[in-house]
Amino acid sequence: MYELIAARLHTGVSFAAATLVAARGARASAVGTSLVVDVDGSFLGDIGAGCHEATILERAQHLLAQASASQGIVEPQTMRFDLEDEVLAASGCGASLDVVLWIPQNDFLPTAELVACGDEDVRFTLAGAVVAVQRRRRLVIVGATALAAQLTALARYADFAVAVVDPRPPFVTRARHPDADELLLVWPDDPAAVARMDEADAIAVLSHDVKLDVPALEAALRSVAAYVGLLGNRRVQRARRAALRERGVDDAAIARLHGPAGLDIGAATDGQTALSILAEIVAAQHERSGAPLSGGDGPIHASS
Repeated sequence: MYELIAARLHTGVSFAAATLVAARGARASAVGTSLVVDVDGSFLGDIGAGCHEATILERAQHLLAQASASQGIVEPQTMRFDLEDEVLAASGCGASLDVVLWIPQNDFLPTAELVACGDEDVRFTLAGAVVAVQRRRRLVIVGATALAAQLTALARYADFAVAVVDPRPPFVTRARHPDADELLLVWPDDPAAVARMDEADAIAVLSHDVKLDVPALEAALRSVAAYVGLLGNRRVQRARRAALRERGVDDAAIARLHGPAGLDIGAATDGQTALSILAEIVAAQHERSGAPLSGGDGPIHASS
């Protein structure tokens, strides 16, 4: 959404933003998530405000009208929705939220563009609240296959910055992978393939080619990525693990490998397999089991 704010600022059209700056209890969106509102009330984005969202849109339009009337900058406004109120609590609307309404100005552009390129976290202040905007988590997909294209498309909706890695020129094309943030025509053990990986990132090896699989896995298991997954049946899994041991990768590192990659949902198509893999990646990043929510009694969302 910060990329969208930057793009809107470049057009010169006035709009308001609503940013979630604090949440207590269960919530569907991360702190720092924003939506944008136009003068006519149309909007893009979702901050998980549920039944409060119509009120937020109305107030955002009012803020835009104030900015137009004053021909200048208006101060951000904080809206607090507290479910300790019995009426709101009975409505089942979700978490208690603090939302800041503000009019983005051109000085926000460098921040937005830094977030868009995914290099580092950014912090900025809204109405006295410090908002930390995490860079998008990175997903490196090794093997520019049809399944990789499906996984890339799903991962973009889940806010990943996706790099597709493959040394074969006919496979690494924008036409085949239109949703990828990066197309890397390199071998998977090239430093460019696993650079900038941190504990929140993921690597999925989908090539089904031993010449790509093994160097990719060796580099991935020496990184600090939260998830390293390998496509392939159990025979392939045994063979790749044996090859890694021959290259000096120890058992502790190999134990980090998720293979066969994905959750057991009965996937029968590339799209379903991509969904299975992405679900396992998200579960691993949040240290969740991937079990049905109906089987537990704890919170279904992480706390802010």
